[in-house]
Amino acid sequence: SSWLPCQHFYLTTLLTSLSIPPLQHSLIPCIPTTPSKMARISQLALAACLALSALHADAFTAVPSQTYVSTRNQPLFLSSTEATGSSLKRLPDSAVELTLHVPAAATSAAYDKVLSEVAKKVSIPGFRKGAKIPPQVLENAWSKNGGKRGLKTMAINELVGELIETALKEEHELEPIGQPSLVTSAEQLADTFTPGEELDLTVKCDVWPEIQFKQVEGQDKPYSGLKGSYKRKPFNQERFDAAMRDLLERYVKLEQYDDASHALTTGDACKVNMVGYMATADGEKGEPLPNAASGDDVEVVLGEGRYMEGLVEGLEGGKVGETVTVKVRFPDALKNKDLAGKDAIFDVEILSASRRTLPEVTDEFANEVREGLTAESLKDELRKAVDSQDAQEYMGVRNAALGKALSDIIDVDVPDTLVTNQAREKYALMMTDMRDSGMADEEIKKLINPENFIKYKDIQKDDIVRDFKISMAVDEIARLENIQVPAYQVEEQIQSLKDQAAKEGQSTDGLDDEQMRRKVESTLERRMVYDLLAEVADLEVEYVTDDEFDEDLLEKLAQESLEREQAAAAEQASEEA
Repeated sequence: SSWLPCQHFYLTTLLTSLSIPPLQHSLIPCIPTTPSKMARISQLALAACLALSALHADAFTAVPSQTYVSTRNQPLFLSSTEATGSSLKRLPDSAVELTLHVPAAATSAAYDKVLSEVAKKVSIPGFRKGAKIPPQVLENAWSKNGGKRGLKTMAINELVGELIETALKEEHELEPIGQPSLVTSAEQLADTFTPGEELDLTVKCDVWPEIQFKQVEGQDKPYSGLKGSYKRKPFNQERFDAAMRDLLERYVKLEQYDDASHALTTGDACKVNMVGYMATADGEKGEPLPNAASGDDVEVVLGEGRYMEGLVEGLEGGKVGETVTVKVRFPDALKNKDLAGKDAIFDVEILSASRRTLPEVTDEFANEVREGLTAESLKDELRKAVDSQDAQEYMGVRNAALGKALSDIIDVDVPDTLVTNQAREKYALMMTDMRDSGMADEEIKKLINPENFIKYKDIQKDDIVRDFKISMAVDEIARLENIQVPAYQVEEQIQSLKDQAAKEGQSTDGLDDEQMRRKVESTLERRMVYDLLAEVADLEVEYVTDDEFDEDLLEKLAQESLEREQAAAAEQASEEA
């Protein structure tokens, strides 16, 4: 929807009210961009995302934390004899405490680098910008920013930015999430820090969690045989019967009647020559019909609903060699509007008559349809094909049942950073829902504050943790089973989304094609995993009638499943960005 207030106004208001410093990085969380969602992403939601994203993952806790941004252009010089060393302590919720021993050479290099950077920013009489300035002179010139203590604080931050991520990744093979926070603030460490002397830095940081599947008795793979249940409407037996009849019709056998006196009856087939005329108002033959409406050597099967009204009825009782006059009415939906709904008269010459025999569904017939099929496997395949359309409608509740079972067999600690990021996105979308429901902008802005976010995050945490565990398990199964989405399917889905957006009058010019491709691929991959799990699962399906089925519950579960897929895809895109 189009918003009149500009994004800058909202952003400025929110940042001011939250006392948030200017953004230094693009940390805007990924919001689903499928056409069904694009119209719902308002300027206000974007502003809320920006405001909340500007804060550290721990910004909504009681104790403020320090965040550090590296300004490195080159890595700090460390000689081979003075490499850093570190020790690691595991904490709950996939967090770690890392103690890094920084050698004297690194502390000296960090301080020298800070001095060099500051020299480019300050103007000191007698020195041109960028010139080498004695440290004491720079320290005095920096007095308004904390002097030497301020410079040492910057050097400590530089060390954190330069060394922590490398230590986590290379020494401990961990993937950090978010920004590390010093256990003792840089300002406090600066009081005792001396450039050129060794320094111990201790930081806390969330890391990407490890997933472990619980062992399931009797299963080679822990995610095989997942147990659960869900409700759906009964199997459409009428559609199955019709599909089976259509299949049998393809293999029908014709046996021509030897008795020329045989009178045509329902189920027979005949070949005829047909000459048609428009019917006059008094029911007599009028103008000849176009050639396309008549024909020679036409095969007609005497069966209900196959042809225009009156043709089959007019042929019943006819015999080979006879010419019968048949009155018909063309269907109202006929493409030729000159004939649609009109009455006509045909002279029909019966050339031959045959008995039609449909095959029985046996193993021999099934093998004729496709080598290797049995009667039972043929029925199973046809049943799945017939039910595929209905099954799509219940995929959300099926996947919810599988996800619930999957969450019970995995152990994983979910980092608070991920919980906060996901809660932030959901919180912003909730603001949009409120706006769409008619709540005034001023009232919505009052809700965007740290206190309300803490409450919202606490309420949503269990669901976010469960959904993340399921998402991570699904990704791990995709890796273990080497599930890959064919490129053509991704392209087809992207084009379908764009076509849908165009149909709804929405522009896709501003969409990031690569980001959309990642999201689509991730969503399709997850569906392939769920289909795999369903094939080897022990799911109990309860078939209920229309009167018994809770449509609202179906819609709710399907929507929740869609949101989980979108959130997982958005999280992945955010990490890759």
